Amino acid sequence: MRSQRQVVDYALQRKSLLAEVYSGRTAMAQVCDADPYLLRAAKFHGRPSTVACPICRKEQLTLVSWVFGEKLGTMNGSARTADELTRLAGTQEEFSVHVVEVCRTCSWNHLVQSYVLGAVPAPRSPRTRSASRRRTASE
Repeated sequence: MRSQRQVVDYALQRKSLLAEVYSGRTAMAQVCDADPYLLRAAKFHGRPSTVACPICRKEQLTLVSWVFGEKLGTMNGSARTADELTRLAGTQEEFSVHVVEVCRTCSWNHLVQSYVLGAVPAPRSPRTRSASRRRTASE
């Protein structure tokens, strides 16, 4: 079981953006702009959701999880499946996950949620000088 921490839900931001689109103040071209890399990631690494696309309403949205972390090396900034996230959470130090919903038909995409996974790094102990190396004010 993964232990999600520092969860941020972007539902209010999504609702506001959709209100802008439905009212005509924001063009659909501005929100249906998924990068080809995101669309490929949705095809190969995404998981289906139960939510229909709010723009075209032609298909269910796909959720894609992206991982970011200093200690991830070449995995930093890549899409990962749920199984891969579970493995990473058990073997890696803290990293963040950003979940993006994407419609593979009209290219709608929006950040849905972000959270932190992985082992909490051990606190660093303060550096202290040994007794033999301490200097006095007279030195």
